[in-house]
Amino acid sequence: MGRGAQSLARVAVIARAGAAPLWWPGLLAAAIGALVPGLTGRRIGLLSGAALFLITAAVVALARGRRYAELAGGATRAGRSDFLQDRAVTVRNWRRGRRWWLLGAFLAAVASAFVLPGAGGMVLAGAGAGLWLKAVRIGRREQRDDALYWVRTDWVERGRPAGKRVKGYRTTGPMAGDAAPGGARRRR
Repeated sequence: MGRGAQSLARVAVIARAGAAPLWWPGLLAAAIGALVPGLTGRRIGLLSGAALFLITAAVVALARGRRYAELAGGATRAGRSDFLQDRAVTVRNWRRGRRWWLLGAFLAAVASAFVLPGAGGMVLAGAGAGLWLKAVRIGRREQRDDALYWVRTDWVERGRPAGKRVKGYRTTGPMAGDAAPGGARRRR
């Protein structure tokens, strides 16, 4: 990289990176939990799990929405020397940094089935759905603004593209990078 060059990662890709590793293990943990009678019984556990799924998805999807909008509103154009990180690299880095946390969350969700069957898995799946909804909302803003939002990788603390260390976003045209608006793989 040249002088003044920064490595940039897509904001929507970072937000979306945790969706699948929370969604699928969450559904698996809920299915395993549905097989266990638990202390409260299956019906109460699954009904409360459904309510917790909706609440968790809404909270995760709406969390820090004002901060995302503020950073996007003050975004500056990326420089020619900035290095745009591939979608696969961003997703791999996010998932590698959290693999033990994801395994622990899955095991905790399965273990919670002995108290409230299926509820822990539904919370995990709700967090994954919320992250996906957040990425979709970022993607809609990108389409509306006809720009893609990027953040410096050295500012992203613990996978938070709107954390305290993030001072601003950079923008590129809508065809930059290998991910579509919202962080999904670009269709060829």
